[in-house]
Amino acid sequence: MNNILPSQIVIENVVQCKMRGKVAYQSHLPAPTALNLTFVKPYDDPSGKGYQRPVDTKRCSDFAIYLSKGEDALFTPILLNAGANWEFSAYDKQRPAFGRLICKGKASLMDGQHRLGGIKRYIQETNSDINVPFLAFHCLDEDEEIRLFDTINTKAKGIGSSLSKFLRRDSDDISWIATELLVRQESPFYNIGSIIGKRSKGRHITLQNLYRTLHLLSKDPKITYFSKEEKLTMAMQYFNTIKEVFPHEWLDYKEYRLTHIVCLDALSIAGSEVLSKCTTESKRQFDYNGISKAVKKISKIDWSANGPLKYLKGISGSKSLATDLKEQMLS
Repeated sequence: MNNILPSQIVIENVVQCKMRGKVAYQSHLPAPTALNLTFVKPYDDPSGKGYQRPVDTKRCSDFAIYLSKGEDALFTPILLNAGANWEFSAYDKQRPAFGRLICKGKASLMDGQHRLGGIKRYIQETNSDINVPFLAFHCLDEDEEIRLFDTINTKAKGIGSSLSKFLRRDSDDISWIATELLVRQESPFYNIGSIIGKRSKGRHITLQNLYRTLHLLSKDPKITYFSKEEKLTMAMQYFNTIKEVFPHEWLDYKEYRLTHIVCLDALSIAGSEVLSKCTTESKRQFDYNGISKAVKKISKIDWSANGPLKYLKGISGSKSLATDLKEQMLS
């Protein structure tokens, strides 16, 4: 995306400050200028450095309705990263922290996506204008920007645990493995999972769900010695084999409980011992054929929604089922 502006934009009456050693600017913008001067980095950006969830149109509409209440409809400043595209110039030497900003490029919108969406709708429907307050950092690198976004939206009701795990995939092995299982076409979870945590028809497993079940799958001490790439291969082999043994059950969420979270967790609890048994004494070699042999031993299990697993719930239900699975898989 080209974030260079066709012509410079000047923002007047700006206060320059420092926040934890970072230069920042505070002021306000007319709404049309704010919309033209900002851009969003979506979570699926090809650069791999995106983080914003898709816009929820209902939240934007709700905010537009809120603005229609008049002068009592106050709101907090939007948060921006100017990315070194804005230059500050003081009005005079006596007030070095008060002046104007010369904007040569757009700023990344870190917080306030739905506020701006609501403001856009409000000014279009009312043919009016509104000032948008902002706080802009002079320049945060991409990782700092992601961390700040994550902090803002996990300390308050915001992005949710699934997208938070996605943002931590470079620093947390299980987050990385869970993400890879959702984005790789050869993964059994490719078409049934949601990175951003929003379930929809056909996508009933969230990244947070997968994170938890992978934690159960890889908790055995013998598995911790392996790299994240090796753990991914183990998980891929394990769940792909389950899908191969139960192809219809895996794809039919309504009629079968196989991919319900309670059953996936049970499979992971049992699978942890299967993976452990497949390791060698050196802890650096792995018997992948052992996974297939173990999974095929449970081929007679009835996963139907109205079958013996109908009332299975919670972690206690997962542990109970896992006991039965282990007896068969490790026999």
